[in-house]
Amino acid sequence: MDTADLVMVSVDDHVIEPAALFDGRLPAKYQDKAPRLLRRENGTMAWRYEGVDLPSLAINAVAGRPPDEYGFEPACIEEIRPGCYDIHARVKDMNANGLLGSMCFPSFPRFCGQLFLEQGNDREQAAAMVRAYNDWHVEDWAGAYPGRFIPLALPMLWDPEASAAEVHRMARKGCHAVTFTSNPHALGLPSLYTDHWDPFFQACAEENTVVCMHLGSSSQVPKTSPDAPIECIYSLSPINLIEAAADVVWSPLFRKFPTLKVALSEGGAGWVPYFTERIDYIYRHTKHWSGMDLGAGRTPSQVFNEHVLLCFIDDAVGVENRNRLNLDNLMWECDYPHSDTTWPQSPEAAMDYLTGLPDHDINRITHLNAMRHFSYDPFTHITPEAATVGALRAQAKNWDTSIRATRHLRPAAASSV
Repeated sequence: MDTADLVMVSVDDHVIEPAALFDGRLPAKYQDKAPRLLRRENGTMAWRYEGVDLPSLAINAVAGRPPDEYGFEPACIEEIRPGCYDIHARVKDMNANGLLGSMCFPSFPRFCGQLFLEQGNDREQAAAMVRAYNDWHVEDWAGAYPGRFIPLALPMLWDPEASAAEVHRMARKGCHAVTFTSNPHALGLPSLYTDHWDPFFQACAEENTVVCMHLGSSSQVPKTSPDAPIECIYSLSPINLIEAAADVVWSPLFRKFPTLKVALSEGGAGWVPYFTERIDYIYRHTKHWSGMDLGAGRTPSQVFNEHVLLCFIDDAVGVENRNRLNLDNLMWECDYPHSDTTWPQSPEAAMDYLTGLPDHDINRITHLNAMRHFSYDPFTHITPEAATVGALRAQAKNWDTSIRATRHLRPAAASSV
């Protein structure tokens, strides 16, 4: 298959939320409680909620900048591409990258809405914030360009019944994905081994809503020592999702809800063949005395391969070992605008490891699996011929994707942050 003929759907991108997100979306009694995007005295941007400032980290919005400008220091609006926060510019950035569809995880509320769990004591107010965020995401972000986005909802982490109701409400709006923590226990919540979450997972199963557990959604960063360099921390970043993989396999989750699907967002796939070999080996040796029973003669690897969706940005090892994966559950990611993104050369980067695969396998990885799992059908709005890398890039011939230094645009007071 030629690069220009690819159809690319990313199941992991990110939105840097715009300032007007909550305007007109909250009950009157909560409107003045809404998070606000502010420029602080030092020039950097931050969302303020319940008296707490949440800086916009530069590393979350580095697409289009040279790597030597990446960093964790807070950013100002002048430094980042408009496509990070403006839906119209985002679609142009997608076209320039040949990207048909995108699912966008939240930024300032954190990966699964931890902000509204941790800040404030008014749960009714927090629920109003989650509903407002979800309505904005479905209507103003994903809804602005039908067929171009896979909508993704936040849960109400403090209340599984309220989360279940929100899953049902969002499904009626066409949203069949919800972001969730990879480890509730790490957030001070009941674990997946309890029945606490049953209403939420039942709703997801009923609505064919995928539970997306993004890397980092446990709010824990695996590292070996306090003085470990960033390279060590990044090397270990998939560990949280390997832990989540073990939890979902050994918990009663899939025995209770046999149609449920869980996505390990940004988790990669190269580690999976060894992981599934290991859990089968363990089960053969422990089931006789541990009491673990996966039912009906099923092996742990069968449970994993049936229920767990794998998502990767760049994973040649995973693709090389595809005969040990369930290719119906393997999906591709762009990760725009984070530091791992392959934008604006994602199709070329993907073809480095997809070349030589049968066209059907390429199509499964690049878009068909995402369409099926997330109940997403872009072709009701866009013809297949207009959805290819070549056709989309033709719409963006004059769109600037050059790498540009922007640090000099930071206000002087912010440069020392």
